[in-house]
This record gives sequence, C-alpha cells and structure tokens, in this order.
Amino acid sequence: MTLTTSEPRAPEARAPEPRASEPHAPQDAPAAQPLSAPADGSAPPAPVKLWLCPNDDLAPALAAVLAAHWLDETERETAGRFLFERDRRQYLVAHTLVRRALALEAGVAEAELVIWRSRRGRPFLQPMPGGLPRGGAHLDFNLSHAGGYNLLGIVRRHRIGVDVERLDRDAQAIETITSTFAPEEQEWVTRAAPGRERDRRVLRLWTLKEAYSKALGLGLGLPFDEFAFTLADDHGVTGFRPPAQDRFGRWRFVELEPVPDVLAAVAVPDDGRQPPELQLHHGFPWGRAAPRTIELPEPVGGIRG
Repeated sequence: MTLTTSEPRAPEARAPEPRASEPHAPQDAPAAQPLSAPADGSAPPAPVKLWLCPNDDLAPALAAVLAAHWLDETERETAGRFLFERDRRQYLVAHTLVRRALALEAGVAEAELVIWRSRRGRPFLQPMPGGLPRGGAHLDFNLSHAGGYNLLGIVRRHRIGVDVERLDRDAQAIETITSTFAPEEQEWVTRAAPGRERDRRVLRLWTLKEAYSKALGLGLGLPFDEFAFTLADDHGVTGFRPPAQDRFGRWRFVELEPVPDVLAAVAVPDDGRQPPELQLHHGFPWGRAAPRTIELPEPVGGIRG
C-alpha cells in the first residue's frame, strides 16, 4: 500500500443516488454534532472509519439478496432503473455496504436505518430519539465509487467527505478535470511531465476536491476553482485555501493509494481537539479482521480566498 497523508464535474458517469426515503425529511443538512469530551479529557476521540470494498468482494446473487432485505423502496427503485448490469451491481454493492457498516456502528438493523437527503442531495442517517444504541447521537457518512471500487467513510463528530478514483482515465477526461481547477493548481499540474506523472497530480487534486466539497454538502454548488490545495510533489497536503462558504476553516486531509492505481482522499474538519485516528478496513464488513490504523496529518487552511 502506498500511503500519503496530507458523485463540467467528473466526466465519468456516476450512478444516480436515491431520493429521500423519509417523506417528512428535513430539507437542509443537520448540524454536525461533536462528541462531548470526558471531564478528565482522558478518552481519545472516536476514530474515523473507512471501508474500501471492491465489487468482487460481494457476489452478484448475494448482493441482490441483501438489497432485497436491506434497501428501502426508493433505493430498490433506483437500482431497477439502471440499463447496464455492471452499473446496477455497483449500486447494490455500494448501498448494501453503507447499510451494513452503519448498522455495525449504530447498533441498528440494516433495514431499520432511515437514510434521507438534504435539498442539495447529500445523504444523511436520520437521527434517533434518545441516541444510538451503541452510543452517541451523531453519525455522518459519505460514499464514493468508481471502476469497481466502493469507498465509505463514517465519523461520530462533524462531517466527512471521501472520494475514490482509478488512475486509468483517458486524456480527454484528464483535460476536462484540469480545466475546473484554480489557476495555481493548473500551473502545478503542468510542471509535471505529460503522461502518468501529470495524470497522478490531476487525480490527487480531483479526489481531494471531491472529498472536501462532499464533506461540506455543497456538491455541484461549489465551483472547484473557488478553493485550492497546495500539494507536495511526492505526497501530502501542505496548504489549503478554503472558499467563502467554508464555516470550518481548518481541515485534515488524507491521501491514500490503498491498492495500486486507485487513489482515495478523505476530508474531515478540525475542531482543535486531539485528532482521531483513521481505521482503514478492506472488503465487505462481514468478519473481524483488524483494520490498518493511520494517524491523521496536521490541519491546514484557515485563510479564505
């Protein structure tokens, strides 16, 4: 594994997401709720949890059975609208992954979870009166999928955004992506030799920008040239200029290459407290294999453009 710390948008078509399954779901995203710190300050914050699950880790027949029992009516209708079986399979694996991981974290059966969307389209787990059976009152999650890989992040405070991309993008896609960047980012990209080195720079920036915009919940409403990253040539985020819409200011960004030629990024806001660790799990969450533990990097940002 190469580890570095630090859903025009993406030209690759992405699967549509379900609309709100709760008929009276709020129209705006809920405020992120930080966990209460212990009186003595001794307990570490809950870790950021990340799952990377290839489609091949869940057989098509099993994915269909799980979807039939776990997904809500809107999700099942969405899955049925795909024209191509590969896209339907990607959707079913991704959304059964979400429900399985959230069920484990919350202590609620997969089919009983209520997932709704803000008016900007970001999915949320509906809060439960009295809190979650496994502790806490807040879970935020974010999902990304590309080229047969699904990436899911879950946190117990504030927000999280994740993105996953394969390096085998065509030249036209790379050019289109680059055109969305801030001028200083485009200049940094062009300093790399054309080909694989330049493509990697483009997709490093792209995954970070996608993860950040998804954490904010702004989606397509946030132009990618309104904020900028400064990256080390090899790996690592060394600077961040947030947009005017950012209410957090400082962030912790993680870059990963969990399998060869697959790039992933994670964005979580910094609240000035002890940073949680990141736990990276591989595969569908059936077993109890120990995750890889990753220390989150120092926060960056705080100066708006």
